[in-house]
Amino acid sequence: MPSDTSANGRFPPDFVWGAATSSFQIEGAAEVDGKGLSIWDVFCRREGTIADGSNGDVACDHYHRFGDDIALMSDLGLGAYRFSVAWPRVLPSGVGPVNQAGLDFYDQLVDALLDAGITPTPTLYHWDLPQALDETGGWLARDTAHAFADYAEIVATRLGDRIGTWMTLNEPFVSAHHGYETGEHAPGHTSMLEALTASHHLLLAHGLALERIRSLAPAVEVGVVLNFTPADPDTDSEADRSAAERVNDIENRWYADALTGRGYPEATGDYYGWNRDEIREGDMAIVSRPIDLLGINYYTRHVISAVEGHEPSREGGLTEMGWEIHPASLGRLLRWLHERYAFARYLITENGCAMPDTRRTADGRVDDQDRIDFYRAHLAEVASAIGAGVPVEGYYAWSLMDNFEWAHGHEKRFGLVEVDYDTLERTPKRSALWYRELIESGGLPEDRSEA
Repeated sequence: MPSDTSANGRFPPDFVWGAATSSFQIEGAAEVDGKGLSIWDVFCRREGTIADGSNGDVACDHYHRFGDDIALMSDLGLGAYRFSVAWPRVLPSGVGPVNQAGLDFYDQLVDALLDAGITPTPTLYHWDLPQALDETGGWLARDTAHAFADYAEIVATRLGDRIGTWMTLNEPFVSAHHGYETGEHAPGHTSMLEALTASHHLLLAHGLALERIRSLAPAVEVGVVLNFTPADPDTDSEADRSAAERVNDIENRWYADALTGRGYPEATGDYYGWNRDEIREGDMAIVSRPIDLLGINYYTRHVISAVEGHEPSREGGLTEMGWEIHPASLGRLLRWLHERYAFARYLITENGCAMPDTRRTADGRVDDQDRIDFYRAHLAEVASAIGAGVPVEGYYAWSLMDNFEWAHGHEKRFGLVEVDYDTLERTPKRSALWYRELIESGGLPEDRSEA
């Protein structure tokens, strides 16, 4: 990584500029061309699970409109596009016969991206587990990890001649803890011990899939995407510091420690009464096979108080998700990751914000200066970290377009591109034009907030 990048907001000439999405959030076509049900298809149909009562049946209809969406990406100057493959579109039951129509879709998507000069960066799992596998235990079952490895091999065999970088999982913390501890995500369980079981099987799945992909094409790069939410104590009290340490263990060290051969944070596992029965001989060696790069998703930080019901103090403003805007924590995170783990390379695979999107320019475009300010401040931290020697090689804005935001439905909008959910018309927001200027110049555009 070149070392001439610093806090002046300039980026290396080979820096990768992209945007990201996920299959369930944009594809729609929920039961089209042989696709099976996912846990999210089923979860959305339960009363009260989705804030606005919506679902992903249509979403942005990317399945039928991907050509137009790639034209949008090209117009924005994107060099790369991170998307996810829907497991139940390829294997409707999670195992067994392959749905060729599903593979054909991703085959066409990859070819169209390459024809447009955009590098495809697929993630094999972004939370849409086949419902049939959930019915046999989901991520609580060890067999699911082996099924994932089989699925990864099928997809990599079909697409691998055109893919240089694979990501196995997206945010295993969210899959495990929002799906099995808090119940706010599919499959909607509420057990901390189940979440810890799921966390191990997810990482085992990653390690097994990594081995399969490398056996097919040793030269390709394989990584995993982790979300990080740094936790700071609200005060310097022992109780607040201990509570923040537990949160950091679960959210920021649990997966990265295991991936680098440190095992799971022992004290925190003991705190929650985890007996570790899921871990078999040889598992941790599989989990800790070296990755080529780490994907980093960052949105906010936590401020932790041990006092029940107390609202911790926060420095920054809030996004529409109620998340504090705290760019400095991204810079701190990047330095900490490299000091502690020294991964060979990093990509910022998600960073972005949901904003009100109520202001309009004279021509009717969403005037999201607040989103531009968010991106500018966070990218300044990335530039500074690169200047300090952290090998960050690319940045994927979340998200390319407004989409189905999981339990929030269509109420929260993260997109650079506005989607009218009645007509499905796409319109670049002011932030999209700003991002295009950034990509063209290779450095942060001047602040024109008063223009």
